[in-house]
Amino acid sequence: MKKYELDCMLLQAEQRAKLDPTDDSLFYSYPRFVTHVDDRFIQQLTELYRQTLKPNSCLFDMMSSWVSHLPEEMVFDLVVGQGMNEAELARNPRLDRYFLQDLNENQLLPLPDRSFDAVLNAVSVQYLQYPEAVFAEIWRILKPGGMAIVSFSNRMFYQKAIQAWREGNDASHVKLVKSYFASIAGFSDIVAVGGDRRPSPKGFDWTQWFAPPADPFFAVMARRSPDEPSPTC
Repeated sequence: MKKYELDCMLLQAEQRAKLDPTDDSLFYSYPRFVTHVDDRFIQQLTELYRQTLKPNSCLFDMMSSWVSHLPEEMVFDLVVGQGMNEAELARNPRLDRYFLQDLNENQLLPLPDRSFDAVLNAVSVQYLQYPEAVFAEIWRILKPGGMAIVSFSNRMFYQKAIQAWREGNDASHVKLVKSYFASIAGFSDIVAVGGDRRPSPKGFDWTQWFAPPADPFFAVMARRSPDEPSPTC
């Protein structure tokens, strides 16, 4: 395993544990052409991207799949994806190129320093066993002033999520992701947005129906401090 040796590790060994310790590449070996959150969540995420990302910029879509939820009308100079299933990544129409990598086995990204205007991670942060190292890599590949956006809800593949996430709730998940950013010197303007959940009809008992309430939307964003010139893509 290739992983960082950081001075300050946030999680204890047991907090990184998964219920299913088998090789993640086996779990992700077959494609899942589904969305793992509901349409309302996706709409909110796309709108956040619309408001935050800049056209003609360079994006890295970390832990990507067959869809990136980017606004259809926005054109970017470069979108690079990383994920675990090649069939999913190959079908994603927004990716200019992609590569396969298990971030729980190797946190070192094969990408240049200061090369992306934004790094995106959608509904996947709960599976990172070494988030401190991965967030250090996010900082490294961002241009000064670049933005990282990590979005999540309360859904997960329970057997693959780390203990620190499984045993938490919405509020603790937000606090945890904020702490991942705060643990890396050089991130600033760390903010959380979202928390919107569509209310259930008054008096409606969801336990008597198959459809749950809407997936709550959360995102934590941070910038790499603009401390040096930015290279071009």
